Amino acid sequence: MLARVSPKTGAFAMPNTLRIDLVRRYFAAVDGEQLDDILALLTEDCVFSVETHGVVLKGHTEIADMFRRLWGNHKAVRHHAFRYVCDQDSTRVSTQFQVENTELDGRLTCKSNCNFFDIVDGRFRAVAVYMAGANTLER
Repeated sequence: MLARVSPKTGAFAMPNTLRIDLVRRYFAAVDGEQLDDILALLTEDCVFSVETHGVVLKGHTEIADMFRRLWGNHKAVRHHAFRYVCDQDSTRVSTQFQVENTELDGRLTCKSNCNFFDIVDGRFRAVAVYMAGANTLER
């Protein structure tokens, strides 16, 4: 598919398959605790928000600290059962998915979440998280 410019933003609009691939790479890096791979997918000024809990993080340093806390507070995290929606006229993609967090004591916490991603030049400029239950991405 040829590249096109979004009529809404004037930015390069990626084909759906590439946007979904970015999201898959992001969650593989989250589950694999690969911070460098995550940060490579985010713009330097990326805004990461947990909308359901009023958390807003800006830039690589704040976002990296959040992921370190997430991994430090759990034995493992796993995201799966993804469903994707791509905005045809812009550079956005969203996904609904299941989360399984293995707590430090071995208990399993399951929830259903949605994330919304804004893409600029092949990287995420914004990530908005809607999370069921307690905030596991504490500040």
